[in-house]
Amino acid sequence: MTALDEAAPGRALIEAGAPVAGSMCTAAAGVVFESGGAVQVDPRLAAWLRAAATEAAGVSVLRERVRAGAALAFAVEHGVTISRSGRPVRSDAFFAGRPGARPASGEVVEGVVTAARCSVDERRVRHLGYLLAEVAFSPDVDADLVGRALRLAAALSWRQLALLAGVGRRERIPLPMAPLEDDPRAWSAWGAREDLAELQRLGLLDPPPAQPRPGAAALPRLRAADLRLTRRGVLVHRLLVLDVLRDDAVAEALADLGLPRS
Repeated sequence: MTALDEAAPGRALIEAGAPVAGSMCTAAAGVVFESGGAVQVDPRLAAWLRAAATEAAGVSVLRERVRAGAALAFAVEHGVTISRSGRPVRSDAFFAGRPGARPASGEVVEGVVTAARCSVDERRVRHLGYLLAEVAFSPDVDADLVGRALRLAAALSWRQLALLAGVGRRERIPLPMAPLEDDPRAWSAWGAREDLAELQRLGLLDPPPAQPRPGAAALPRLRAADLRLTRRGVLVHRLLVLDVLRDDAVAEALADLGLPRS
């Protein structure tokens, strides 16, 4: 069997991500499985993604296969972007073996690919792929921290990710000053308000939900402009690269809350 034959299943997996990631999957597969092309990434990153694609090549459930390939393609896309910005791939022991255990990089990529396969809302897959690339360039992030971020993100809906993205970019796109209804009558608005309250309860957004005391004066209603990312929120926002989540998705989430579109 030639090297080309051995690479074929993994390459086919990344190319299979086209229904989610588009035509760039073919180019992404080329970056991972070919050398000397016009677009390249650090050999350690390419080898990592190549091994991940080959390992996941046997996924037989069609849509899970699509999502796994798309996540790896998005990792290539973001990896190229980061490389062009001048950030180097991490040089610590992340890609190296550990006594009695496989490399941390193996745990991380399996966790991310598994999360992508399970993402019925496929809009999340892009940001899971971006997480892979972000971790490869971030020596301050270990496998346990990535696992924590994945567990936090797994509990969040797309609208909640969009709300986190909106709070994260509040310095350049100010959030509305209008107060939020505590218990809106419309079901859609009520659901969005519950999503926001859950982000507060999970410790991803400050301030935490207000707890009125018996006999105390009514608390002032929360304004979107008052929201801030907590340390947990910053972790999810940073690793999922929510800074590039589409502005129209953020505007839609704010509109669901009954706030004006920016």
